[in-house]
Amino acid sequence: MFVLLPTYQVPLDQVDAVLTEHRAWLDEQFASGRFLVAGRRVPREGGFILAADGDRAEIEQLAATDPFAIEGIAHYEVLEVQPTGGMPGVLAALAGYGVRIAGPNRDR
Repeated sequence: MFVLLPTYQVPLDQVDAVLTEHRAWLDEQFASGRFLVAGRRVPREGGFILAADGDRAEIEQLAATDPFAIEGIAHYEVLEVQPTGGMPGVLAALAGYGVRIAGPNRDR
């Protein structure tokens, strides 16, 4: 699983000017099953995206196709994370989207 952290590099008025295109890009990724959830960071200095499992290089290449990245609006940090515990319903939902869950009696 990946956490993508876009951080704005420009003033918010420039962010807002590309927001519609960015949201359309997000919707494409949700529809493909690649992204699970996304939103704003507080304070509004960037955002966050949770992405299902995949290849790190593939995720980084995908982030580079975001209009925010293309236009120099945001710089992406990509973190690979491994869920090891949590609420059973949340873990089951993540597993249903292909996220590998590690922990007792699971792959590490």
